[in-house]
Amino acid sequence: MMRHLIRTTAIGALFVSSVVFATPRMTVDLTLPEITEGQYHRPYVAVWVEDAKGQTVKTLSLWVWDEGHKWLKDIRRWWRKAGREDMSFVDGIASATRPAGHYKIDWDLKDEAGKPLVPASYTVFIEVVREHGGRDLVRQTFDLAAGDFTAQLPATTETGVIDIRLSGMTR
Repeated sequence: MMRHLIRTTAIGALFVSSVVFATPRMTVDLTLPEITEGQYHRPYVAVWVEDAKGQTVKTLSLWVWDEGHKWLKDIRRWWRKAGREDMSFVDGIASATRPAGHYKIDWDLKDEAGKPLVPASYTVFIEVVREHGGRDLVRQTFDLAAGDFTAQLPATTETGVIDIRLSGMTR
């Protein structure tokens, strides 16, 4: 009986603390459309955040072909801003390309060093490049000082609609 009461109390406290102290986070819902015309290759995708000065704050996701390091420079903006300086960093964050489908990328609003971001203006970038295909770079600016927000970016040749949500912010 006592063990059950302690477990129930602990679970209740955990639930209440998770509701009261919601962790700020951003979610990027990205869709890669099925492309049936021509030769199809899975795209390289980079999702990252820059501050108002154009400095890379955090690379959230990098999807590349297993032997694709020589092609990383085709993800032009990301490569110039974050990739070319440190190949061990690239190796540490890269994962395999993805087929057409819906993907959710979560971010805890911390920089590469694990420090929480200060309230300021930032931009999330999504760059999608496909061999024998197109190249799209979309972006959405957000301000941490403004609190929660939702944005929907229209579909492009290489992406479907992209939904971006910032939640758990306190003002």
